[in-house]
Amino acid sequence: MKDIRPAILIFIIFTVICGGIYPAVVTGVAYALFPKQAAGSFITDKGGKEIGSNLIGQPFADAKYFWPRPSATSDFGFNAMASGGSNAGPTNPAYLQTVGDRVKALRDTGVTGRVPADLVQASASGLDPHVTPESALLQVPRVAKARGVSEKTIIKAVAEATQGRQLGFFGAPRVNVLELNVKLDALK
Repeated sequence: MKDIRPAILIFIIFTVICGGIYPAVVTGVAYALFPKQAAGSFITDKGGKEIGSNLIGQPFADAKYFWPRPSATSDFGFNAMASGGSNAGPTNPAYLQTVGDRVKALRDTGVTGRVPADLVQASASGLDPHVTPESALLQVPRVAKARGVSEKTIIKAVAEATQGRQLGFFGAPRVNVLELNVKLDALK
């Protein structure tokens, strides 16, 4: 009993500190310094309704929308509860078939030339909300035709939605697909 009492007391103290106080302090600081990000970085439509987070990709199938990277999270796509890649390697026959099917689907929409990898390969998390500017520009003719607007208007929207490298040197330029599609819906 002499050895169990301190162990139980330490267990309770660390549970309160690590399971209650620390998370509350970190959450409070996050909400104080970065309120939008701490709340989930939600994007709202013109009416103020939350339509998604700019951190998690969403599926778009309609021709009038830019399409995101494919998702490997589930059959339904972009399931944030199942974040993760497919774990299929570049020589896996099923993976090669999937990528080939995605390239064919893009070709069927009129895409010609080189297809960027991010339009046919899922990201490691399976939830990436961004595509490269090249991938967005490749989709401009389809989106412009479906919306009945000039390609110049869509190209301008892509340019405005293109985000540069983080801190000027991390990563690559990118386009958040949800933000771009919301911007296009607001153009009406």
